[in-house]
Amino acid sequence: MSELDYRNTPGNTRQEATMRDILTPLFRRRRLLILTFCGIFLGAIVAAFLLSSQYEASMEILVNRDRMDPVVTAEQFSQTTPVAPALTEEDINSEVELLQSADLLQQVVLANKLQDKEKDSILAKLMPKKDEAYYVSEAVKHLGKKLKVDAVKKTNMIEVTYQSSDPQTAYGVLNTLSTAYLEKHVTVHRPVGAYDFFAKETDRYQKALQDSEARLANFGHDEGIAAPDVVRTDLAQQVSISIAALDQAHQAISADEQRIHDEESQLKVTPARSTTLQVSNSAEVLLQTLQADLLAAQLKRTQLAMKYDPSYPLVQEADQEVAQTQAAIADAQKAQYLNQTTDRDPTYEFLREDVAKTKADLASQHATAAAVGRSIDSMKTELVDLDRKTVKQSDLLRDTKANEANYLLYLSKREQEKTSDALDLKRIANVAIAAPPSVPILPAYSALLVLLIGLLVAVFVSVGAAFVAEYLDPSFRTPAELNDILKMPVLASMPKKVA
Repeated sequence: MSELDYRNTPGNTRQEATMRDILTPLFRRRRLLILTFCGIFLGAIVAAFLLSSQYEASMEILVNRDRMDPVVTAEQFSQTTPVAPALTEEDINSEVELLQSADLLQQVVLANKLQDKEKDSILAKLMPKKDEAYYVSEAVKHLGKKLKVDAVKKTNMIEVTYQSSDPQTAYGVLNTLSTAYLEKHVTVHRPVGAYDFFAKETDRYQKALQDSEARLANFGHDEGIAAPDVVRTDLAQQVSISIAALDQAHQAISADEQRIHDEESQLKVTPARSTTLQVSNSAEVLLQTLQADLLAAQLKRTQLAMKYDPSYPLVQEADQEVAQTQAAIADAQKAQYLNQTTDRDPTYEFLREDVAKTKADLASQHATAAAVGRSIDSMKTELVDLDRKTVKQSDLLRDTKANEANYLLYLSKREQEKTSDALDLKRIANVAIAAPPSVPILPAYSALLVLLIGLLVAVFVSVGAAFVAEYLDPSFRTPAELNDILKMPVLASMPKKVA
């Protein structure tokens, strides 16, 4: 009898269970213990091998209301600043659903060629060959199951994770998903085609502005005048001045005509000449002159008579000259001479000259009045033409200003939309990739940690299985059990032989 059997015999006091009593079921069920431990640990090894080849990429998306797109109005600048509404749980859940939308997952599948993995799967080898759309649909379905999109509690963050045996694939899936998601978010939350509309309208009004500016620039060349309104104002002043000059000319003509009439009346009663000097002289001076001439004639005749006969013509001519001089001397001795000097009357001359001058001025005034009248008529005609040109230029200026205002309006709206698109391209939206995905370097699960957990699980499960099997075994294993249950003393026991 063993010591334990001896303790359980009648008359012996029962002691508390020892460590050996606790470990006895383990030794008794050692085969089950070993098989369970080995099976679980082997499974842990397989799990460690499989899990150590899985790489997990993750990213976090922040949902906020920091950016508000400009309100599209007919004004060049928005008068009011839009107020961002409060972020609700429904907004975050909407972004979660948007991340899991089928079209978004299909873009990710096509970008990373996940359908090729579906073609290489064992199930695909066993099934008849399908078309490309089938494998894409299968890849989208599997991606939706493997992709984990969860809203982080009490935050505005969305966490997205994805596991794959290839770290580049895990990174590529999330990277493509983030890009496609931001584009999808912009497409859903912003009006589609706004930039194209404003760009088209901007180009249209820019061409209209260029045409109106070209017509305005050619106006001066075509019409022969650059600023008809300014010229019209100056010409109107000149017309006023010319009318005043014409009135002055008419006044001057009337004055000159009256002056001529008055001066001609005065000329009729004014003598043309008046005596200025009157001298009475005797003939002594004439006699002296004639006597000198007679002496000269006689001297000439004497000289001729010494050379020629009295019948010679020169002698006769000298005789005749002497006789004439003597006759003149005789007449002069009888006559008395009165010298009287006259000159033009100054009043008459003044009136005559003033009449002539006034007539000249009158002719000039008539010519001036006629010229001024013609000039006034010409300027009035030109004023009418300038009015027409001014109206035409005003229409061109109005069209140019209207086209310029519309061009600046749509240019401003286009730049606003361009800014919004640029912000979208730069990922500046109401959602932002707070933690962008990166290529995972370490596997998702450590092989050593998995083996350690597997070892602990194998130990606990195998020990538990041994105790459960021991508990479920209905046979008596020790004299103490028999004594406890049957309340009968054990007379003898035989230990089990161990081979």
